[in-house]
Amino acid sequence: MTFEEFSGQDNAAATGDRMHSAGTALEALLVSAGKQDCLTVGVYESAQVMNVDPDSVAFCVLATDEEYECDIALQIHFTLIQAFCFDNDINIVRVNDIERLANIVGSNQDEEPKDVHCILVTSPSADSLKDSALERLGLFCEESRNVYEWVPTITLPER
Repeated sequence: MTFEEFSGQDNAAATGDRMHSAGTALEALLVSAGKQDCLTVGVYESAQVMNVDPDSVAFCVLATDEEYECDIALQIHFTLIQAFCFDNDINIVRVNDIERLANIVGSNQDEEPKDVHCILVTSPSADSLKDSALERLGLFCEESRNVYEWVPTITLPER
């Protein structure tokens, strides 16, 4: 076994652990922000918040699945949101499980399904959302950018 093969195995295990940790942190952040009423759910609602008060945005989640992969309008919105996040130093991730994300942010069966394609974690004041999950996700995003993965994809833990 060569050194490259050996270190590649370690990297694969470390990447898997990082992904699981990031998924757990994202779930914790969304639950915590939801309890504090610091979530904006929906592409258009998120665009409004970004336009009116971009400094209040702490984190951005873009979600899609196979059903929406070919939705050109949604992909254009994602491109614009990503550009805005990059310009304003807002960490951003992708999630490929819309149904699980909807369950986390509290989309009930009784009401009309929420548009969870874009979720913003906002903070009304600078100190109100000092969350360890937010810090861990920030480090995850920074590490991903260091290996040229500009919008990392996170897998949410199963329940």
